[in-house]
Amino acid sequence: MATSKNKSVNRMSPREKMINLMYIVLTAMLALNVSSDVLNGFSQVEDGLTRSNRTITARNQSLYAQLQAFNEKNPEKGKIWLDKATQVVGETDKLFDYIDSLKLQIVRLADGPDGDVNNIRNRDNLDASSEVMLTATGGKGKALRTRIDGYRQFVTSFLEDPEKRKNLETALSTTPPKLANHDISKHTWEETLFENMPCIAAVTLLTKLQNDVRYAEGEVLNQMLTNVDLGDLRVNLVNAFVVPESRVVMRGTKYKAQIVLAAIDTTQRPVVYVNGGRLGNNTGIYEVGTGKAGKYDYSGWIEVLGRDGSVTRRDFKSSYTVIDPLATISATMMNVLYAGINNPISIAVPGVPENSISATMTNGSLTKSGDGWIARPAKVGAECVISVTAEMDGQRTNVGSTTFRVRKLPDPTPFITYKDAEGHPNRYKGGKPFAKNLLMSASGLNAAIDDEILNIDFKVVSFECLFVDAMGDFHPEASNSSQFTERQKERIKRLQHGKRFLIRGVKATGPDGITREIAPIEVIIN
Repeated sequence: MATSKNKSVNRMSPREKMINLMYIVLTAMLALNVSSDVLNGFSQVEDGLTRSNRTITARNQSLYAQLQAFNEKNPEKGKIWLDKATQVVGETDKLFDYIDSLKLQIVRLADGPDGDVNNIRNRDNLDASSEVMLTATGGKGKALRTRIDGYRQFVTSFLEDPEKRKNLETALSTTPPKLANHDISKHTWEETLFENMPCIAAVTLLTKLQNDVRYAEGEVLNQMLTNVDLGDLRVNLVNAFVVPESRVVMRGTKYKAQIVLAAIDTTQRPVVYVNGGRLGNNTGIYEVGTGKAGKYDYSGWIEVLGRDGSVTRRDFKSSYTVIDPLATISATMMNVLYAGINNPISIAVPGVPENSISATMTNGSLTKSGDGWIARPAKVGAECVISVTAEMDGQRTNVGSTTFRVRKLPDPTPFITYKDAEGHPNRYKGGKPFAKNLLMSASGLNAAIDDEILNIDFKVVSFECLFVDAMGDFHPEASNSSQFTERQKERIKRLQHGKRFLIRGVKATGPDGITREIAPIEVIIN
């Protein structure tokens, strides 16, 4: 039979032999190029994940520093959360460093004792990851799975929100992935990740795992910071304030003012002294009768007991004037004026008809509108003074003025408008699962300020959707309007349950004519 084979080969023409040889060489070159492209792709993903880890670590350090700062100011309320945060940071660092050590072992097994995780030479080595993570002598994969399971149970115990807890359980899951036929893989979690895996791919997967660990740490630290903030007002300045119901009152009525220590703990009431005598109530309400017109001064101090037993004293002084009818001016929508929009203002003078009242404003325009007024400030940062005059007894008299601060409109919140099961319009602002059919029926992106004080629509002029494929590559798709493009819709349509993408670079223009870049939205497909 060997002779027959040799004769068969010998019967091939030289041209046939050359074609066969070229095919073999071409196939080998093609395989080599594909392998090189894949390895380069893993290197790019590794670089991106490393940068992301640095960013998340810096954010987490900032959250921890805020908890430390609060504990220094208020250890009674802050220590319990700082202690828990310290435990989370410690366990996270231990797991993060352990994963770092695994990456170094794999690289040094592939490149030698001088191997560098940041500069892998034998990126295509298929033995190093299996030997470190799966063999009987190495076997670090099972140990890693055990440590991740323990860490997952540890961090999720601090989260009360079931949705956030579920997200972390998914991110740190060690359950083997399902196969194409929806059956559970017979391989262990570590085998699916590291068996016959190129060195660079194994390092990238471990870096991605570090990213998930830092993400979990950030979610827990943010929850703890939120718990600290509940019911607390943190300021860096403590002072005494007099808050009167009005600085001017009509003759025959009562003058009433509340004397408080700014940002005082509501569980501890300060002691107030007015004109040398202790106030007769613990609410801080100072009340005195007004018998005749004139200016009246009063002063005093506030005492509050510190947590260390020391007494803090803050002095105050104020005055009130009792006169005949005086104008009252108040903003009906907010306690400040915003540039670039119409601010409703109410102006009234007791006992004087509306057609006998006139008003002017500095730093902007003030116009009559129905029963009220519309103030439109011009310059942000400068004050607006509204002055009111009234015609009384045939003479025009200046009856009062009020100063307002002028602020720029705050940034709006981007959202996706959709209709719920009852057909009512609703807003999706990201951060939680969103039904894919509702997302596909949405036309695009909107933005508005809807903080229960302001309700102002903005026009979205452009945004970008950032998608990540199965290899970890980033694919941005831009829209130069408020609508989703066909390419964006096609990308969204291909996303599976649990996948997410980022809407970033959102630019919106408000009624003040200013175009600004606002916060991104993370969309999670349900």
